Amino acid sequence: VQLQASGGGLVQAGASLRLSCAASRRTLSNNGMGWFRQAPGKEREFVAAISWSSITYYADSVKGRFTISRDNAKNTVYLQMSSLKPEDTAVYYCAAARGSWFYTTEPEYKYWGQGTQVTVSS
Repeated sequence: VQLQASGGGLVQAGASLRLSCAASRRTLSNNGMGWFRQAPGKEREFVAAISWSSITYYADSVKGRFTISRDNAKNTVYLQMSSLKPEDTAVYYCAAARGSWFYTTEPEYKYWGQGTQVTVSS
C-alpha cells in the first residue's frame, strides 16, 4: 500500500486547508485511517482518526476546527482544517491502521504516507 498525502501549504492564521491522502495498490475501505503531525523539534502527535464506518475521533487541540472524512470509492481520506493557528504548523502524515476502528497511537498504524507541510503564519 502506498499513501500519498497532499494539500499542504503556507496560509495565514484563520485560513482553511484541506489535506488529502490517496491510497494505491489496495483498497483501505475496511481500515481505520488517521492523521498525525510533527512540528519542528517535537514528537509526532495524533490529530484525528476515522473508523471504517466513519466514526471519528480528534485530539483536543483540533476538536471543533478539523474534520476528518473518507471517500471509500476514491480510496481517499481527507482532513479539512479550519481556523488554522500558528501552532498547527507541522508536517502532516496520514496513516492506515492494522484494524478497522479508529486509533490514536502510532503502533496501531501499519502504513504511512510521506507527509505534507502545513505552515500557518501569524
